[in-house]
Amino acid sequence: MIVVTGATGNVGRALVDRLLAAGTPVRALTRDPERAALPGRAEVVRFRPEDPAALFAGATKLFLYAQAGTAPLLEAARAHGVRHVVLLSSGIVAEGADETHPIHVMHATVERQIRDSGLAWTFLRPNAFATNAFQWAPQIRAGDTVRGVFADGLTAPIHEDDIAAVAERVLLDDGHEGAAYRLTGPAAISNADQVAALGEALGRKLAFVEVDPAEAGPELFPHVPPPMLERLLQTFAETVGVPPEITGTVERLTGTPARTFAQWAQDHTAAFRA
Repeated sequence: MIVVTGATGNVGRALVDRLLAAGTPVRALTRDPERAALPGRAEVVRFRPEDPAALFAGATKLFLYAQAGTAPLLEAARAHGVRHVVLLSSGIVAEGADETHPIHVMHATVERQIRDSGLAWTFLRPNAFATNAFQWAPQIRAGDTVRGVFADGLTAPIHEDDIAAVAERVLLDDGHEGAAYRLTGPAAISNADQVAALGEALGRKLAFVEVDPAEAGPELFPHVPPPMLERLLQTFAETVGVPPEITGTVERLTGTPARTFAQWAQDHTAAFRA
């Protein structure tokens, strides 16, 4: 039995599908089982940390999203038989990184807690997610212009199912304990070219209009807390004209090359149609 936290998230849902297809029992944790719409073959359990037996009894492995309050959760998992935890961490955790960045602090803290837990561990450290492009969906559904910051910002966005494919191998195969894997897509692409790729997938011509970062606010980043927005914009600014890290980890671990952003766009056209 493998426990998957964040089972309704982009990566978690893809991982649940993969593990079930491989014939592996899955306990999918979610805060709202009634609305989860997860496959019937998954054991869907409400995420209630105060009832650890319901979460972990009979399980040996855990796929974990970084979150606050992880240390007690890890202790409960170990007490109920979990032996290996695979963490969806972040590529911001790297040698020489800004250790004061809020995203670094959160993920590095959870990594440290896992190292201290006595559990075997594997860390997945993806850089930019292709799903970040969902931020443009309301604008694309409404018209052919996308307003955003840093048109020339470069990333190598990774498909969420490629992350799930790596997680599947790490959970099902031996020999990954104590490894930290850096994950990226296969090629660099600018923000403006991502929007163009979405337009091509939709059969439309979309234009990216660059906004002064000083004027970027809740209308562009509605889910980013104001105290974090300034740091996030600074991080984005550092990608302009700078080639991103590109790794071959997805292909090395799964045998299949990482998918391009254009492929991701083709896979997700429904989210951008009016």
